[in-house]
Amino acid sequence: MALQSSVRAFKKPPRPLVDEVRFLRSWIEKPLHMGAVMPSGKLLARTMARYVDIQSDGPVVELGPGTGAITSALVEHGVDQKRLVLLEFDPGFCALLRERFPLAKVVQGDAYRLRDSLWDALEVPATAVVSGLPLVTKPMLTRMKLIRDAFTLLEPGGPFVQFTYSVAPPIPKSLPGVSTEGSERIWMNVPPARVWVYRKR
Repeated sequence: MALQSSVRAFKKPPRPLVDEVRFLRSWIEKPLHMGAVMPSGKLLARTMARYVDIQSDGPVVELGPGTGAITSALVEHGVDQKRLVLLEFDPGFCALLRERFPLAKVVQGDAYRLRDSLWDALEVPATAVVSGLPLVTKPMLTRMKLIRDAFTLLEPGGPFVQFTYSVAPPIPKSLPGVSTEGSERIWMNVPPARVWVYRKR
């Protein structure tokens, strides 16, 4: 019995707790690069994932996957790992993502220089771009450049999926030639969040 108790005492803490510690450490070290202190909640991640077409064969680009909360939701939704292109700035998170999603393509780079970072990562247009980036911390011109660059990577009608904790959408709803839809506010997330989806007409 004593041996079993000792084994239990040395068990690893639950993965969500470990991820929260990693996220918090990265936020303390580089607060301007992190959009949140904690990883996205499961309900928020699932809401984002449901906008991705699992019947398509095209790549799914995720911007700022961090510890992989949204990535896991994409896989659970039915997206084949081989379709995933994960663009992450933090080298520590890149190593973690390669370990957790060995069939995905992990690219270390700057999502705000999207075309430079992914110039050789996509052989065909992306089915979707899913973003966990802290857009509201960036100037509006930076946000607009990001979504324009994302549309150049996407197949016609492919969604750019973005969440925000802000009440206002991170990118204006009235962009010419772009259709926009928003989810209901996800009150169970901490803090509450909303998902916005942009498609080029």
